Amino acid sequence: MLIVSQPWLLKQGANELASTVRVHLGSRSRKVKHHKGMSSESAHDDSNDDSSSETTLNSNQKAKESKATGGSAQRSAENEHYSSESDGREFVSEPKRLSSDETAGVKLKYALSELPADARPLLVFINKRSGAQRGDSLKHKLHFLLNPVQVFELSPSQGPETGLILFRKVPHFRILVCGGDGTVGWVLDAIDKQNYESPPHVAILPAGTGNDLSRVLSWGGGLGAVEKQGGLCTVLHDIEYAAVTILDRWKVTVEDKKSKNVLLVKYMNNHLGIGCDAKVALDIHNLREENPEKFYSQFLNKVLYAKEGAKSIIDKTFVDLPWQVRLEVDGTEIDIPEGSEGVLVANIPSYMGGVDLWQNEGEDPENFDPQSIHDKMLEVVSISGTWHLGTLQVGLSRAWRIAQGQSIKMQMFAPFPVQVDGEPWVQQPCTLKISHHGQAFMLRRAVEEPLGHAAAIITDVLEHAESSHVITASQKRALLQEVALRLA
Repeated sequence: MLIVSQPWLLKQGANELASTVRVHLGSRSRKVKHHKGMSSESAHDDSNDDSSSETTLNSNQKAKESKATGGSAQRSAENEHYSSESDGREFVSEPKRLSSDETAGVKLKYALSELPADARPLLVFINKRSGAQRGDSLKHKLHFLLNPVQVFELSPSQGPETGLILFRKVPHFRILVCGGDGTVGWVLDAIDKQNYESPPHVAILPAGTGNDLSRVLSWGGGLGAVEKQGGLCTVLHDIEYAAVTILDRWKVTVEDKKSKNVLLVKYMNNHLGIGCDAKVALDIHNLREENPEKFYSQFLNKVLYAKEGAKSIIDKTFVDLPWQVRLEVDGTEIDIPEGSEGVLVANIPSYMGGVDLWQNEGEDPENFDPQSIHDKMLEVVSISGTWHLGTLQVGLSRAWRIAQGQSIKMQMFAPFPVQVDGEPWVQQPCTLKISHHGQAFMLRRAVEEPLGHAAAIITDVLEHAESSHVITASQKRALLQEVALRLA
Protein backbone atom coordinates (compact mmCIF):
# COMPACT_ATOMS: atom_id res chain seq x y z
CA MET A 1 0.00 0.00 0.00
CA LEU A 2 1.44 3.36 -0.96
CA ILE A 3 1.86 5.65 2.02
CA VAL A 4 3.53 8.98 1.45
CA SER A 5 6.44 10.77 3.10
CA GLN A 6 4.44 13.98 2.96
CA PRO A 7 1.41 13.85 5.30
CA TRP A 8 -1.04 13.74 2.42
CA LEU A 9 -1.26 12.45 -1.12
CA LEU A 10 -3.08 14.22 -3.97
CA LYS A 11 -4.29 12.24 -6.95
CA GLN A 12 -4.92 13.51 -10.47
CA GLY A 13 -8.07 11.40 -10.57
CA ALA A 14 -9.84 8.21 -9.60
CA ASN A 15 -7.83 5.99 -11.96
CA GLU A 16 -4.56 7.13 -10.42
CA LEU A 17 -6.02 6.48 -6.97
CA ALA A 18 -6.77 2.92 -7.97
CA SER A 19 -3.33 2.41 -9.50
CA THR A 20 -1.56 3.36 -6.26
CA VAL A 21 -3.10 0.52 -4.28
CA ARG A 22 -0.78 -2.49 -4.40
CA VAL A 23 0.08 -5.44 -2.20
CA HIS A 24 3.78 -6.35 -2.12
CA LEU A 25 4.85 -9.75 -0.82
CA GLY A 26 8.61 -9.64 -1.45
CA SER A 27 10.04 -12.80 -2.98
CA ARG A 28 6.72 -14.64 -2.67
CA SER A 29 4.64 -12.00 -4.44
CA ARG A 30 1.56 -12.90 -6.40
CA LYS A 31 -0.44 -11.03 -8.92
CA VAL A 32 -2.94 -8.67 -7.39
CA LYS A 33 -6.35 -8.64 -8.96
CA HIS A 34 -7.79 -5.17 -9.26
CA HIS A 35 -9.97 -3.02 -11.43
CA LYS A 36 -8.10 -0.23 -13.16
CA GLY A 37 -10.43 2.46 -12.02
CA MET A 38 -13.22 3.39 -9.73
CA SER A 39 -16.76 2.93 -10.93
CA SER A 40 -18.18 5.84 -12.89
CA GLU A 41 -20.79 6.32 -10.22
CA SER A 42 -18.14 6.54 -7.48
CA ALA A 43 -16.05 9.00 -9.46
CA HIS A 44 -19.14 11.07 -10.20
CA ASP A 45 -20.03 11.22 -6.51
CA ASP A 46 -16.56 12.42 -5.57
CA SER A 47 -16.57 15.19 -8.15
CA ASN A 48 -20.02 16.38 -7.14
CA ASP A 49 -19.21 16.34 -3.41
CA ASP A 50 -16.11 18.44 -3.87
CA SER A 51 -17.77 21.79 -4.42
CA SER A 52 -15.18 23.85 -2.51
CA SER A 53 -11.87 24.97 -3.89
CA GLU A 54 -9.88 21.97 -2.70
CA THR A 55 -10.34 20.33 -6.14
CA THR A 56 -9.44 23.41 -8.14
CA LEU A 57 -5.71 23.39 -7.49
CA ASN A 58 -3.85 23.25 -10.76
CA SER A 59 -1.83 20.20 -11.69
CA ASN A 60 1.50 21.97 -11.18
CA GLN A 61 0.64 22.79 -7.56
CA LYS A 62 -0.56 19.24 -7.00
CA ALA A 63 2.62 17.77 -8.41
CA LYS A 64 4.78 20.03 -6.28
CA GLU A 65 2.88 19.31 -3.08
CA SER A 66 2.38 15.55 -3.45
CA LYS A 67 5.92 14.09 -3.64
CA ALA A 68 5.52 10.48 -2.49
CA THR A 69 7.83 7.62 -1.61
CA GLY A 70 7.03 3.93 -1.78
CA GLY A 71 5.74 1.60 0.89
CA SER A 72 3.54 -1.43 1.11
CA ALA A 73 0.69 -2.92 3.05
CA GLN A 74 -0.22 -6.52 3.66
CA ARG A 75 -3.53 -7.84 4.87
CA SER A 76 -3.99 -9.94 7.94
CA ALA A 77 -4.97 -13.60 7.64
CA GLU A 78 -8.53 -12.90 8.69
CA ASN A 79 -9.17 -10.73 5.64
CA GLU A 80 -7.91 -12.83 2.71
CA HIS A 81 -10.64 -11.46 0.45
CA TYR A 82 -11.43 -7.81 1.02
CA SER A 83 -13.66 -5.63 -1.09
CA SER A 84 -12.68 -2.00 -0.60
CA GLU A 85 -15.51 0.10 0.79
CA SER A 86 -14.37 3.09 -1.22
CA ASP A 87 -14.05 1.73 -4.75
CA GLY A 88 -15.18 -1.89 -4.97
CA ARG A 89 -11.75 -3.38 -5.78
CA GLU A 90 -11.03 -6.90 -4.52
CA PHE A 91 -7.59 -8.02 -3.44
CA VAL A 92 -6.64 -11.69 -3.38
CA SER A 93 -3.19 -12.32 -2.00
CA GLU A 94 -1.16 -14.45 0.32
CA PRO A 95 -1.75 -13.12 3.84
CA LYS A 96 0.78 -11.97 6.38
CA ARG A 97 0.02 -13.35 9.82
CA LEU A 98 0.03 -10.84 12.66
CA SER A 99 0.30 -12.00 16.23
CA SER A 100 -2.27 -10.94 18.80
CA ASP A 101 0.48 -9.08 20.65
CA GLU A 102 1.13 -6.95 17.56
CA THR A 103 -2.51 -6.02 17.06
CA ALA A 104 -3.66 -5.91 20.71
CA GLY A 105 -6.60 -8.09 19.74
CA VAL A 106 -7.81 -5.68 17.03
CA LYS A 107 -8.58 -7.26 13.65
CA LEU A 108 -6.65 -5.41 10.94
CA LYS A 109 -7.24 -5.47 7.20
CA TYR A 110 -3.72 -4.25 6.44
CA ALA A 111 -0.24 -4.16 7.93
CA LEU A 112 2.02 -1.31 6.86
CA SER A 113 5.57 -2.25 5.90
CA GLU A 114 8.61 -1.00 3.96
CA LEU A 115 7.98 2.64 4.85
CA PRO A 116 10.96 4.98 4.52
CA ALA A 117 12.52 6.07 7.81
CA ASP A 118 11.53 9.69 7.20
CA ALA A 119 7.94 8.94 6.12
CA ARG A 120 5.36 11.18 7.79
CA PRO A 121 1.91 10.01 6.62
CA LEU A 122 -1.38 11.37 7.86
CA LEU A 123 -3.89 9.21 9.74
CA VAL A 124 -7.44 10.58 9.51
CA PHE A 125 -10.39 9.91 11.83
CA ILE A 126 -13.91 10.97 10.82
CA ASN A 127 -16.92 11.09 13.14
CA LYS A 128 -19.99 11.21 10.89
CA ARG A 129 -22.28 12.13 13.80
CA SER A 130 -20.42 15.30 14.74
CA GLY A 131 -22.11 18.69 14.40
CA ALA A 132 -23.61 19.11 10.93
CA GLN A 133 -23.21 15.38 10.16
CA ARG A 134 -21.30 15.93 6.91
CA GLY A 135 -19.11 12.89 7.44
CA ASP A 136 -20.10 11.14 4.20
CA SER A 137 -19.07 14.13 2.09
CA LEU A 138 -15.79 14.50 3.99
CA LYS A 139 -15.07 10.82 3.60
CA HIS A 140 -15.54 10.96 -0.19
CA LYS A 141 -13.27 13.99 -0.48
CA LEU A 142 -10.55 12.51 1.71
CA HIS A 143 -10.66 9.21 -0.21
CA PHE A 144 -10.08 11.25 -3.35
CA LEU A 145 -7.21 13.28 -1.88
CA LEU A 146 -5.57 10.54 0.20
CA ASN A 147 -5.06 6.82 0.04
CA PRO A 148 -8.26 5.31 1.53
CA VAL A 149 -6.23 3.15 3.93
CA GLN A 150 -5.32 6.37 5.76
CA VAL A 151 -8.96 7.29 6.48
CA PHE A 152 -10.92 5.68 9.35
CA GLU A 153 -14.56 6.23 10.17
CA LEU A 154 -15.29 6.25 13.91
CA SER A 155 -18.39 4.47 15.18
CA PRO A 156 -19.65 2.78 18.36
CA SER A 157 -18.18 -0.47 17.03
CA GLN A 158 -14.84 0.95 15.81
CA GLY A 159 -12.88 3.46 17.85
CA PRO A 160 -9.54 5.13 17.06
CA GLU A 161 -7.60 2.08 18.28
CA THR A 162 -7.86 0.33 14.89
CA GLY A 163 -6.09 3.12 13.04
CA LEU A 164 -3.54 3.70 15.80
CA ILE A 165 -2.57 0.03 15.86
CA LEU A 166 -2.24 -0.04 12.06
CA PHE A 167 0.20 2.90 12.29
CA ARG A 168 1.87 1.64 15.47
CA LYS A 169 5.29 1.14 13.82
CA VAL A 170 5.31 4.40 11.85
CA PRO A 171 7.59 6.69 13.88
CA HIS A 172 6.47 10.13 12.66
CA PHE A 173 2.83 9.92 11.56
CA ARG A 174 0.40 12.75 12.26
CA ILE A 175 -3.32 12.65 12.96
CA LEU A 176 -6.21 14.70 11.58
CA VAL A 177 -9.45 14.49 13.58
CA CYS A 178 -12.57 15.41 11.60
CA GLY A 179 -15.18 16.08 14.25
CA GLY A 180 -16.07 18.19 17.25
CA ASP A 181 -14.44 18.63 20.65
CA GLY A 182 -15.84 15.33 21.90
CA THR A 183 -14.28 13.44 18.97
CA VAL A 184 -10.90 15.09 19.63
CA GLY A 185 -11.12 13.96 23.26
CA TRP A 186 -12.01 10.43 22.13
CA VAL A 187 -8.89 10.25 19.95
CA LEU A 188 -6.62 11.79 22.63
CA ASP A 189 -7.87 9.22 25.16
CA ALA A 190 -7.03 6.43 22.71
CA ILE A 191 -3.55 7.88 22.10
CA ASP A 192 -2.93 7.89 25.86
CA LYS A 193 -3.71 4.19 26.06
CA GLN A 194 -1.12 3.35 23.39
CA ASN A 195 1.72 4.54 25.68
CA TYR A 196 3.75 6.08 22.87
CA GLU A 197 7.30 7.07 23.74
CA SER A 198 6.76 10.05 21.44
CA PRO A 199 3.03 10.46 20.65
CA PRO A 200 1.73 11.61 17.24
CA HIS A 201 0.79 15.26 16.76
CA VAL A 202 -2.92 16.01 16.29
CA ALA A 203 -4.60 18.53 13.97
CA ILE A 204 -8.34 19.25 13.82
CA LEU A 205 -10.82 19.67 10.97
CA PRO A 206 -13.72 21.39 12.80
CA ALA A 207 -16.89 19.41 12.05
CA GLY A 208 -18.70 19.87 15.37
CA THR A 209 -20.96 22.61 16.72
CA GLY A 210 -18.77 24.69 19.06
CA ASN A 211 -15.32 23.52 17.89
CA ASP A 212 -13.66 25.41 20.75
CA LEU A 213 -10.33 23.58 20.73
CA SER A 214 -10.11 23.96 16.95
CA ARG A 215 -10.63 27.72 17.35
CA VAL A 216 -7.85 27.97 19.91
CA LEU A 217 -5.46 26.10 17.60
CA SER A 218 -6.44 28.33 14.63
CA TRP A 219 -8.05 25.59 12.52
CA GLY A 220 -11.35 27.50 12.42
CA GLY A 221 -14.79 27.40 13.96
CA GLY A 222 -16.51 25.20 11.40
CA LEU A 223 -16.43 23.65 7.94
CA GLY A 224 -17.69 26.89 6.39
CA ALA A 225 -14.62 28.73 7.63
CA VAL A 226 -12.41 25.93 6.31
CA GLU A 227 -13.92 26.25 2.83
CA LYS A 228 -13.40 30.03 2.84
CA GLN A 229 -9.70 29.48 3.63
CA GLY A 230 -9.22 27.20 0.62
CA GLY A 231 -10.88 23.91 1.54
CA LEU A 232 -9.40 20.54 2.34
CA CYS A 233 -6.33 20.93 0.14
CA THR A 234 -5.33 24.03 2.08
CA VAL A 235 -5.89 22.26 5.40
CA LEU A 236 -3.70 19.33 4.34
CA HIS A 237 -1.00 21.74 3.17
CA ASP A 238 -1.19 23.72 6.43
CA ILE A 239 -0.79 20.55 8.50
CA GLU A 240 2.60 20.03 6.88
CA TYR A 241 3.73 23.47 8.09
CA ALA A 242 1.85 23.56 11.40
CA ALA A 243 3.53 24.39 14.69
CA VAL A 244 3.66 21.78 17.43
CA THR A 245 2.10 22.97 20.69
CA ILE A 246 1.21 21.44 24.05
CA LEU A 247 -2.26 20.96 25.53
CA ASP A 248 -2.82 20.22 29.21
CA ARG A 249 -5.19 17.32 29.87
CA TRP A 250 -7.05 16.87 33.16
CA LYS A 251 -8.44 13.90 35.05
CA VAL A 252 -11.95 14.30 36.48
CA THR A 253 -12.73 11.85 39.28
CA VAL A 254 -16.20 11.50 40.79
CA GLU A 255 -16.24 9.94 44.26
CA ASP A 256 -19.10 8.81 46.49
CA LYS A 257 -19.37 11.24 49.41
CA LYS A 258 -19.76 8.55 52.06
CA SER A 259 -17.69 5.56 50.93
CA LYS A 260 -15.10 7.57 48.92
CA ASN A 261 -15.40 4.94 46.19
CA VAL A 262 -14.62 6.16 42.68
CA LEU A 263 -17.86 6.30 40.69
CA LEU A 264 -16.62 7.77 37.43
CA VAL A 265 -13.40 8.92 35.73
CA LYS A 266 -13.34 11.24 32.71
CA TYR A 267 -10.66 13.29 30.98
CA MET A 268 -11.06 16.98 30.20
CA ASN A 269 -9.40 19.07 27.50
CA ASN A 270 -11.60 22.17 27.32
CA HIS A 271 -13.90 22.85 30.25
CA LEU A 272 -16.17 21.45 32.96
CA GLY A 273 -19.46 22.98 34.01
CA ILE A 274 -21.89 22.52 36.89
CA GLY A 275 -25.34 24.08 36.93
CA CYS A 276 -27.14 26.12 34.27
CA ASP A 277 -24.72 25.67 31.35
CA ALA A 278 -24.65 21.89 31.89
CA LYS A 279 -28.47 21.90 31.99
CA VAL A 280 -28.61 23.47 28.51
CA ALA A 281 -26.05 20.93 27.24
CA LEU A 282 -28.11 18.09 28.75
CA ASP A 283 -31.35 19.31 27.15
CA ILE A 284 -29.64 19.53 23.75
CA HIS A 285 -28.10 16.08 24.20
CA ASN A 286 -31.51 14.56 24.95
CA LEU A 287 -33.05 16.35 21.96
CA ARG A 288 -30.28 15.09 19.68
CA GLU A 289 -30.83 11.51 20.84
CA GLU A 290 -34.58 11.77 20.23
CA ASN A 291 -34.45 13.75 16.95
CA PRO A 292 -31.04 13.44 15.27
CA GLU A 293 -32.50 14.67 11.98
CA LYS A 294 -32.85 18.19 13.45
CA PHE A 295 -29.08 18.53 13.82
CA TYR A 296 -28.08 18.84 10.17
CA SER A 297 -26.20 22.16 10.18
CA GLN A 298 -23.86 24.00 12.54
CA PHE A 299 -25.99 27.17 12.38
CA LEU A 300 -29.23 25.38 13.26
CA ASN A 301 -27.45 23.55 16.07
CA LYS A 302 -26.54 26.91 17.59
CA VAL A 303 -30.13 28.13 17.17
CA LEU A 304 -31.35 25.08 19.08
CA TYR A 305 -28.82 25.80 21.84
CA ALA A 306 -30.15 29.36 22.09
CA LYS A 307 -33.75 28.11 22.15
CA GLU A 308 -33.07 25.64 24.96
CA GLY A 309 -31.16 28.29 26.88
CA ALA A 310 -34.04 30.73 26.59
CA LYS A 311 -36.39 28.17 28.16
CA SER A 312 -34.28 28.20 31.32
CA ILE A 313 -34.03 31.99 31.75
CA ILE A 314 -37.12 32.29 33.95
CA ASP A 315 -36.67 28.96 35.74
CA LYS A 316 -33.97 30.02 38.25
CA THR A 317 -33.44 26.32 38.90
CA PHE A 318 -29.98 26.69 40.42
CA VAL A 319 -30.28 29.73 42.69
CA ASP A 320 -29.13 27.58 45.64
CA LEU A 321 -25.90 26.53 43.90
CA PRO A 322 -23.57 28.72 46.04
CA TRP A 323 -24.83 26.90 49.14
CA GLN A 324 -25.09 23.43 47.59
CA VAL A 325 -21.57 23.33 46.08
CA ARG A 326 -18.40 23.75 48.13
CA LEU A 327 -15.34 24.77 46.10
CA GLU A 328 -11.69 24.18 47.02
CA VAL A 329 -8.75 25.32 44.86
CA ASP A 330 -5.27 24.05 45.78
CA GLY A 331 -6.62 23.10 49.20
CA THR A 332 -8.14 26.53 49.95
CA GLU A 333 -11.91 26.94 50.22
CA ILE A 334 -13.23 29.57 47.80
CA ASP A 335 -16.62 31.29 48.14
CA ILE A 336 -18.90 31.02 45.12
CA PRO A 337 -20.49 34.47 44.56
CA GLU A 338 -24.10 34.84 45.62
CA GLY A 339 -26.36 34.86 42.58
CA SER A 340 -24.29 32.29 40.71
CA GLU A 341 -26.23 29.55 38.93
CA GLY A 342 -23.26 27.87 37.32
CA VAL A 343 -19.55 27.21 37.90
CA LEU A 344 -17.19 26.68 34.96
CA VAL A 345 -13.65 25.31 35.07
CA ALA A 346 -11.73 26.29 31.92
CA ASN A 347 -8.54 24.93 30.38
CA ILE A 348 -8.70 26.83 27.07
CA PRO A 349 -9.75 30.40 26.14
CA SER A 350 -12.80 29.38 24.11
CA TYR A 351 -16.20 28.22 25.33
CA MET A 352 -19.60 27.81 23.67
CA GLY A 353 -18.31 28.54 20.17
CA GLY A 354 -15.68 31.19 20.88
CA VAL A 355 -16.49 32.89 24.21
CA ASP A 356 -13.34 33.83 26.14
CA LEU A 357 -14.33 33.29 29.77
CA TRP A 358 -11.08 34.53 31.32
CA GLN A 359 -10.17 37.36 28.91
CA ASN A 360 -6.40 37.75 29.33
CA GLU A 361 -6.40 41.08 27.54
CA GLY A 362 -9.05 42.62 29.79
CA GLU A 363 -8.58 44.59 32.97
CA ASP A 364 -7.18 42.45 35.76
CA PRO A 365 -8.01 43.94 39.17
CA GLU A 366 -7.93 40.51 40.83
CA ASN A 367 -4.24 40.09 39.96
CA PHE A 368 -4.73 36.72 38.30
CA ASP A 369 -2.24 35.23 35.85
CA PRO A 370 -3.01 35.06 32.11
CA GLN A 371 -4.66 31.86 30.93
CA SER A 372 -2.57 29.33 29.00
CA ILE A 373 -3.36 25.90 27.54
CA HIS A 374 -0.07 24.42 28.79
CA ASP A 375 0.70 26.03 32.18
CA LYS A 376 -0.81 23.15 34.22
CA MET A 377 -3.29 25.63 35.69
CA LEU A 378 -7.08 25.85 35.50
CA GLU A 379 -9.30 28.92 35.65
CA VAL A 380 -12.59 28.94 37.61
CA VAL A 381 -15.44 31.35 36.83
CA SER A 382 -19.12 31.60 37.69
CA ILE A 383 -22.17 32.75 35.74
CA SER A 384 -25.50 34.04 36.97
CA GLY A 385 -27.75 32.05 34.65
CA THR A 386 -28.63 31.35 31.03
CA TRP A 387 -29.27 35.06 30.38
CA HIS A 388 -25.69 35.72 31.47
CA LEU A 389 -24.57 32.95 29.08
CA GLY A 390 -26.38 34.71 26.25
CA THR A 391 -24.81 38.10 26.97
CA LEU A 392 -21.41 36.43 27.20
CA GLN A 393 -21.85 35.00 23.71
CA VAL A 394 -22.53 38.41 22.16
CA GLY A 395 -19.79 40.15 24.14
CA LEU A 396 -22.01 42.25 26.40
CA SER A 397 -20.73 40.90 29.71
CA ARG A 398 -17.94 38.91 31.36
CA ALA A 399 -17.88 35.82 33.53
CA TRP A 400 -17.04 36.34 37.20
CA ARG A 401 -13.47 35.24 37.92
CA ILE A 402 -13.21 33.13 41.07
CA ALA A 403 -9.84 31.39 41.21
CA GLN A 404 -6.87 29.78 39.46
CA GLY A 405 -5.14 26.60 40.54
CA GLN A 406 -3.63 23.23 39.79
CA SER A 407 -6.08 21.13 41.79
CA ILE A 408 -9.86 21.62 41.99
CA LYS A 409 -12.24 19.93 44.41
CA MET A 410 -16.02 20.45 44.47
CA GLN A 411 -18.37 18.85 46.96
CA MET A 412 -21.95 18.66 45.69
CA PHE A 413 -24.67 18.33 48.35
CA ALA A 414 -27.56 18.06 45.87
CA PRO A 415 -28.05 16.60 42.36
CA PHE A 416 -26.75 18.87 39.59
CA PRO A 417 -26.27 18.57 35.84
CA VAL A 418 -22.56 18.34 35.00
CA GLN A 419 -20.80 18.52 31.63
CA VAL A 420 -17.22 17.72 30.62
CA ASP A 421 -16.23 19.02 27.18
CA GLY A 422 -19.92 19.17 26.25
CA GLU A 423 -20.79 15.66 27.43
CA PRO A 424 -23.58 16.12 30.04
CA TRP A 425 -25.19 13.99 32.71
CA VAL A 426 -27.08 14.43 36.00
CA GLN A 427 -24.78 13.82 38.95
CA GLN A 428 -26.05 12.83 42.38
CA PRO A 429 -24.33 14.29 45.49
CA CYS A 430 -20.64 13.51 45.29
CA THR A 431 -17.09 14.81 45.56
CA LEU A 432 -15.66 15.88 42.21
CA LYS A 433 -11.88 16.24 41.86
CA ILE A 434 -9.87 17.64 38.93
CA SER A 435 -6.13 16.94 38.73
CA HIS A 436 -3.49 17.28 36.02
CA HIS A 437 -3.37 14.15 33.86
CA GLY A 438 -0.69 14.91 31.26
CA GLN A 439 -0.02 16.84 28.09
CA ALA A 440 -0.87 16.12 24.45
CA PHE A 441 1.04 17.18 21.35
CA MET A 442 -1.28 19.25 19.16
CA LEU A 443 -0.74 21.03 15.84
CA ARG A 444 -1.54 24.75 15.58
CA ARG A 445 -2.22 26.30 12.20
CA ALA A 446 0.60 28.79 11.82
CA VAL A 447 0.94 29.61 8.11
CA GLU A 448 0.76 33.35 8.81
CA GLU A 449 3.07 33.26 11.84
CA PRO A 450 6.85 33.61 11.34
CA LEU A 451 7.49 31.55 14.47
CA GLY A 452 5.14 28.88 13.17
CA HIS A 453 7.43 28.17 10.22
CA ALA A 454 10.39 28.08 12.58
CA ALA A 455 8.60 25.53 14.77
CA ALA A 456 7.81 23.36 11.72
CA ILE A 457 11.45 23.41 10.61
CA ILE A 458 12.67 22.51 14.09
CA THR A 459 10.20 19.60 14.19
CA ASP A 460 11.56 18.33 10.86
CA VAL A 461 15.12 18.56 12.15
CA LEU A 462 14.29 16.67 15.36
CA GLU A 463 12.42 13.92 13.51
CA HIS A 464 15.32 13.53 11.09
CA ALA A 465 17.72 13.33 14.04
CA GLU A 466 15.60 10.57 15.57
CA SER A 467 15.44 8.68 12.25
CA SER A 468 19.25 8.94 12.03
CA HIS A 469 19.59 7.64 15.61
CA VAL A 470 21.24 10.87 16.75
CA ILE A 471 18.61 11.28 19.49
CA THR A 472 16.07 8.90 21.03
CA ALA A 473 12.27 9.19 20.83
CA SER A 474 12.10 10.32 24.46
CA GLN A 475 14.76 12.98 23.84
CA LYS A 476 12.84 14.20 20.79
CA ARG A 477 9.67 14.42 22.88
CA ALA A 478 11.42 16.48 25.58
CA LEU A 479 12.94 18.84 22.99
CA LEU A 480 9.61 19.27 21.19
CA GLN A 481 7.93 20.18 24.48
CA GLU A 482 10.58 22.80 25.21
CA VAL A 483 10.33 24.26 21.69
CA ALA A 484 6.53 24.37 21.87
CA LEU A 485 6.58 26.18 25.21
CA ARG A 486 9.19 28.72 24.12
CA LEU A 487 7.52 29.51 20.78
CA ALA A 488 3.96 29.60 22.16
